[in-house]
Amino acid sequence: MRIKKILVSQPKPTTEKSPYFDLAEEYGLKLEFKSFIKVEGVSGKEFRQQRINILDYTAIVFTSRTAIDHFFRICNELRVVVPDTMKYFCISESVAFYLQKYIVYRKRKIFYGDKKVEDMTKVLLKHKTEHFFVPLSDVHKENVPGLLDELHLKYTKAVLYKTVANDLVDEIPDLKEFDIIVFYTPAGIKSLFQNYPNFEQGTTVIAAFGPATAEAVEEAGLRLDIKAPTEKAPSMTMALEQFIKAYNKENKK
Repeated sequence: MRIKKILVSQPKPTTEKSPYFDLAEEYGLKLEFKSFIKVEGVSGKEFRQQRINILDYTAIVFTSRTAIDHFFRICNELRVVVPDTMKYFCISESVAFYLQKYIVYRKRKIFYGDKKVEDMTKVLLKHKTEHFFVPLSDVHKENVPGLLDELHLKYTKAVLYKTVANDLVDEIPDLKEFDIIVFYTPAGIKSLFQNYPNFEQGTTVIAAFGPATAEAVEEAGLRLDIKAPTEKAPSMTMALEQFIKAYNKENKK
């Protein structure tokens, strides 16, 4: 018995250079990509229930392009005109450049860090008097609010979008056809049981990327067979390759 088919709970890579395709070619694998989750924006009505007035704030902290999309979507839905004086603080340069989709970039006050939340410390401290607005998902890390707390800055966080389960059963009626299922988020585990409430792992190999996902796997009562990143396998595809190589060797008979 060999590993033949893998379900990856993410959208299919847009480039043929993905290491997943190299892995498939090397080991004769059949890969299926299917996102277990999707992002939905909260409605204007839901946002108003949070009792937040966007124009009360002088600065916005963006952690992702998704946050930017849903911030301007809500503003449009509620007919809020963001003033030219608004300051934008972004977690990275790429996120900051994405603002060009909605504003005249060179005419706005835009600041950014270098990918890590902590990199925003210096620039945030230079603007201590601002009242920050932080748009987030319903499921989010507390690293940005935590940093703002640590710096004693005035801020309010609001849920502008949420992570929900995708409908999977019609496209994938039986998970038993897969030898390995790869998860990247705790929400993916939640989606698994929402779609397949009677799921039993059996011989199915479960792979998890990141400590939070690994914890979610174990909390769900599943057996965690592959974990990444590790010192020997910093990527999921490397972890999968190591497992497949060992598994196929062991089951060569």
